[in-house]
Amino acid sequence: MFTEGCLMTRRILTIVLWLIALGTVNVASAETPQELTTLCQKGKAGACYNLGLMYANGDGVTQDDFKAVELYRKACDGQEPLGCTNLGYAYQQGTGVTQDDFKAVELYRKACDGKSAAGCFNLGDMYRTGTGVTQDAVKAVELYQKACDGKDAAGCFNLGLMYDNGDGVTQDSVKAVELYRKACDGKNAPGCSNLGGMYAKGTGVTQDFFKAVELYQKACDGQDARGCSNLGVMYKQGTGVTQDSFKAVELFRKACDGKNAPGCSKLGYAYEQGTGVTQDSFKAVELYRKACDGKYAGGCWQLGWMYEQGNSVRQSVEDALTFYGKACDLKEKLGCEYYSRLKTGKK
Repeated sequence: MFTEGCLMTRRILTIVLWLIALGTVNVASAETPQELTTLCQKGKAGACYNLGLMYANGDGVTQDDFKAVELYRKACDGQEPLGCTNLGYAYQQGTGVTQDDFKAVELYRKACDGKSAAGCFNLGDMYRTGTGVTQDAVKAVELYQKACDGKDAAGCFNLGLMYDNGDGVTQDSVKAVELYRKACDGKNAPGCSNLGGMYAKGTGVTQDFFKAVELYQKACDGQDARGCSNLGVMYKQGTGVTQDSFKAVELFRKACDGKNAPGCSKLGYAYEQGTGVTQDSFKAVELYRKACDGKYAGGCWQLGWMYEQGNSVRQSVEDALTFYGKACDLKEKLGCEYYSRLKTGKK
């Protein structure tokens, strides 16, 4: 009854992930917790930061968030900006310290002023979301630019999204392409996925399906579930690559396993139709439900259809209306149309 095949362009900004992702600071040849402890006690801020990372991750020491916070604080007080960044993150998350967004903003600002690209990125995210500070998209753009200039690939990606959406800056697809490319070159998988989407649509760049496939593959290899889903669509349709339903199913499965709701819906449709996989409507229902739970309108809409028809579920007009309604609430036009048709009894 329904088709699944549209490409999705990421519209969600990268979340803050800097507490355990930052690298270590070069502190002579010190490697062991004992050596770092000695250097930290002598006032070496970089050593305090590195030791804090070890406690945060349980690397060579017993994991201890409180100790990590203590060490990040010493590092920050010693003018190590990465210490301020991770201390800010600890306050934002309430890890090893009482949660305090205002304190997090203060620390991210100090980190950014100290030329920590990660600090600028996190501060930009606080301004974008209005967390601990008055929401200000223009300020977020400024901070993402600083992060990107500091070789922070996630900063380039978020800045690309701001240009792509015209959020806090004049909309500019060509500039978005440039920034997605910079993010992708910096091994930011979502950047590769969005750049692939721009090539697939011919937005801000000459349309090139082969290049789109290459970029979706790079994104998928980098564990970006949306990239896997979009690559699956290309294989399903035979766009920029030889048509292969089995490969499409493999990619939709990888996307769904990575919590990509559209990937779950597309995998569900493959099971419903028996395309690239043994036909199994019960599995299709399970996957449509997973997609709907992930707030993907297409999954809700298709689940509504399964209930309306009684396909591998107990036929229920009430449940069909529920899921068509959910699809409509998620701005799926067909969900609204099917809800209205079923509610009024009009064909």
